[in-house]
Parts: sequence; structure tokens; C-alpha cells
Amino acid sequence: MSTLLTLEKNEAVTHDTRHLVFTASEEIDITPGQAVDMTLMREGFRDEARPFTPVHKDGDRIEFVIKSYPEHDGVTKEIPTLRKGEMVEISEPWGAIHDEGSGTFIAGGAGITPFLAILHERLERDGTLAGCTLIFSNKTEADIICREELEAMPGLKTVFTVTDQKTADVETDRIDKAFLKDHLDPEAGPVYVCGPDKMIEAVVSDLKDLGVPETQIVIEQFD
Repeated sequence: MSTLLTLEKNEAVTHDTRHLVFTASEEIDITPGQAVDMTLMREGFRDEARPFTPVHKDGDRIEFVIKSYPEHDGVTKEIPTLRKGEMVEISEPWGAIHDEGSGTFIAGGAGITPFLAILHERLERDGTLAGCTLIFSNKTEADIICREELEAMPGLKTVFTVTDQKTADVETDRIDKAFLKDHLDPEAGPVYVCGPDKMIEAVVSDLKDLGVPETQIVIEQFD
């Protein structure tokens, strides 16, 4: 069953990422970490549903952080132009990533969105993110989504790294086996991984080599 949402706010997060706040006519039931398929109610886009992960939900209010890819000339190119009052349609929620306890969250780019949802929910419930570590990779410092918000979350240890800058105020390495060995305790709870497919594949392989049990690795899997 689909749900119509009305846009209340659309503001910049980074140079190519937007924070969108919608309201629905009724409370929305989505488990933090799950995604939905979103359809823009615009001519030429009503058959172009795309998956996005809400980053926060409160009753009938639902928030997304969506990265725009203008070069794709598709749905995300339209995101920055959505205006207050416009409507979108979302599908029933789906997805395998959900909160399985405090641990290490490894994200690449827009792969941070399900983790934002989980971290928000844990923070609201417990008041702290003690025991949680976020390892977050982006191309440049300007691409780090919600950096200040993440750094301000009580108890959350953040490790930011960028791959396309030789010098930065954060780490400047790819998340490989050596990087993980320096920043991750294989016995410190579940390890959540979300990002581009190639990154997930490589990170999961490295985690297994470092002794993280497969049952402790949480990723999005499709049949």
C-alpha cells in the first residue's frame, strides 16, 4: 500500500545533498534503517520510482537526506527543485538493515542514510550512542553528509576519511583491511556496512579476514 507525502521543507546539507521533510495524513510505520520507493508526482516521473532511506520519523513526519546526481538526468536531479506543498508517493517499507545492537557502522557516501535513522532512534531511546563507532568515507571533506550533526551525537565515536584529497582535517585513506585493523575491534558487536556495491563487497571480505563472524556483519541483501 502506497502513501502520499506532502513536502514541508527542502534545504541544502552539502553541495549536492538535500534534507527533505514531509508529512503524511497518518502515522507512518517504518523501522529505522528500512527504505521506501519514492515516486515524484511530476509529469514524466510518475513511473520512475527510486529507493531512498528515511533518516528520521516522528509520527506523521518523515525526513530524508538525498544526494542529487544531475549527470544522471533522472529523479535525483529533480530533488533540489521540489517545492513546499508538492507531493510524492512512497511504497511500503522494505530492507534488511536494522538495529542489531551497538557496534561499528561503516558507510560510503549516501550509504550513511540508514545509519542516520538507526542512530537517531537509539539516541532518542537511550540518550547516548556509547559503544557505537561510525567509519564514514567520502570523496572530499565537502562531501561529508551531516558531519556536524554526527560529531555532536553524544557517545558516538566518528572516524571520517576522504579518498580524493591528499591533505585534509580527517583521514585520507580508503577503507581497506589495514584501515579497518586500525579502527575496528572485531569483537565489539555487529558491523553494519552500507555504500556502493563494490565497497560493500570489499569491506565484507576484509572484515571476514580480520575475524568478524559473518553473522555479525549487517548489510542490505537482495534475492
